[in-house]
Amino acid sequence: MIEVKNLSLRLGDFNLKNINLSIRDGEYFVILGPTGAGKTVLMECIAGIHRLKQGEIWLDGRDITRLSPEERDLGYVPQDYVLFPFLNVFDNITFGLKRTKGSGDETKERVDRLAGLTGIGHLLRRDVRSLSGGEKQRVALARALAPLPRILLLDEPLGALDQRTAKSLRFELRRVHRELSLTTIHITHDLMEAMEMADILAVVREGRVEQVAPPEEMLFYPKGEGVADFIGAPNILDCDYCRDLGQGIVEVGCGGIKLTVPHEGGHVRKVAILPRHVYLSETRPPGLSVNGFQAVVNSITTAGNTVKIRVEVAGIGLMAELPSYIYEEMDLAVGSEVFLILRMRRIRCYEGRN
Repeated sequence: MIEVKNLSLRLGDFNLKNINLSIRDGEYFVILGPTGAGKTVLMECIAGIHRLKQGEIWLDGRDITRLSPEERDLGYVPQDYVLFPFLNVFDNITFGLKRTKGSGDETKERVDRLAGLTGIGHLLRRDVRSLSGGEKQRVALARALAPLPRILLLDEPLGALDQRTAKSLRFELRRVHRELSLTTIHITHDLMEAMEMADILAVVREGRVEQVAPPEEMLFYPKGEGVADFIGAPNILDCDYCRDLGQGIVEVGCGGIKLTVPHEGGHVRKVAILPRHVYLSETRPPGLSVNGFQAVVNSITTAGNTVKIRVEVAGIGLMAELPSYIYEEMDLAVGSEVFLILRMRRIRCYEGRN
């Protein structure tokens, strides 16, 4: 549905270099990369905010490179939402409908539907200045959806929210996407957000697209050291067997350890655990029986503000990663015995090629 062809652009410190992307109709497409990678500039090019001298943007086989933003049939939610402070929630949502012809009853019906879809029906007469961050995000989303766009662009939609609110809105965004079957492009620098939400994931670093793949393939088969380093070089374990426990849970055997993991589908061939999700404790934590193990520290390496700790459990080596301030509160050394927990919901499964 959307094609970006040979796009290059220098804009201040940002330099996009020969970007090529193909995004299918109805796809939830996530662009992942570190701060300063050029993600927002790329989205702004798709939205028509920047005039391109090199490259093209196509929509349904039609070249829209020279069209203005309002001619592209896009809904856009920028990082800071840009709500109008002196309009209430209802008027903010209807602002995008000023150019469309419709009766007052039709407008109200559409706003009521969007408010119900985004969970803000009780806020329609509220001053937007009194809203929480999550509520503002929902209003901005409803406003972007009001003109019934073909494509929804979300620039770091959860970046300014607290962890609990962000987790709730991840679910809401995916639900809205499913209900509307709306092609969505979502920018983030948060790996877990990208992994949980994307149908297809593109990693952008230093103005280049380094890999485009489904999230699981990206995690298990990163293309090049740059992608692997950014993702975090996950611990990859081969599975000897897989046993269905029901209700979307399976038991897998990986060498000398047995794991309970979330999975529905075929036989699990591999599992991945990011080092940041290997939780270490000097004392035996409660509930250790589920994905909990005793291990021995093999090596400790400092890397900036993090400490990488390699442990061995049942003959298998795993890498853990701790913030330095947490490590400094612990008394760890090579040879120390530790307890570790691999949280079930943080383990990713792969049933593709070996």
